[in-house]
Amino acid sequence: MEIEVHHINNTKIAEVISDATEINNIEDGVNLLGNLYFQDFDKLIIHERNITPDFFDLKNGVAGEILQKFSNYRVRLAIVGDFKKYTGKSITDFIYESNKGKQVNFVSSVTEGLHILSH
Repeated sequence: MEIEVHHINNTKIAEVISDATEINNIEDGVNLLGNLYFQDFDKLIIHERNITPDFFDLKNGVAGEILQKFSNYRVRLAIVGDFKKYTGKSITDFIYESNKGKQVNFVSSVTEGLHILSH
């Protein structure tokens, strides 16, 4: 895993670059958050492909636990991917509601994520 740093409007944003699944469980999510937080990042972009599919099954609580930690530390998150494949009412409602706010956003491109996180 490597971290690409984007500087936009005096904002420092970390983007996780990896070919592997970096978040397989709650502990991985918390560790990633902690590592980046202590490197002075409060904005993060991660790609859907780097997150276990379990994250998008809201019944198991993985997303809730991880995103609660991001919220507690006030670290904003943009998840980049194609979310149209998630057709369940819970996940589509969750994505819709998340995108109304600024804490967690589900976006289709890094460019969109950078725009949201830098404003």
